[in-house]
Amino acid sequence: MKENQQLRLINQCKGNNRIAQMQIYDQYAKAMFQTAFNFCKDDQVAQDVMQDAFIKAFKKIETYNGEASFGAWLKRIVINQSLDYLKKRKIETVELQESIYQIPLETNEEDEQLQKLKMVYQAIELLPSKCKNVTKLFLIEGYNHEEIAQILDITEIASRSLLSRGRSKLKELLTKQVS
Repeated sequence: MKENQQLRLINQCKGNNRIAQMQIYDQYAKAMFQTAFNFCKDDQVAQDVMQDAFIKAFKKIETYNGEASFGAWLKRIVINQSLDYLKKRKIETVELQESIYQIPLETNEEDEQLQKLKMVYQAIELLPSKCKNVTKLFLIEGYNHEEIAQILDITEIASRSLLSRGRSKLKELLTKQVS
């Protein structure tokens, strides 16, 4: 979508235009669902978290100032909503469906890469909560340490330290899985 159209839609959303809100929702829903799912690991919960995040975003759209892209602003709301959900439920780890991670008898190179990726995601879920959140934000969502510090309300040094611990633990877990 062109930048002018995007800005026009955002301004219409600020005026509580439901059609513009639906267009924004349609444009970003899939990506925001994936972000929520990366944290919640449950389709229904991720859908609920994403819906709540959109409601919050539309209520607070007046605070969007254009410094970051609208998608980045919205993604931060989804991540915060996901982390709030996890804090409320005090979820330390999420059960993974074993059927997703079964290795097929015959594999090709693409299947092997997919299996390796699934092993990494599975290992990330086994990390301690704080390390897991920093690792996901850095490796999966692509945030830098300054942004992670703001999102999680920690220092940049703490972010770097938690990522370092997370990577070490992740390497240890993956080494155990392979051997």
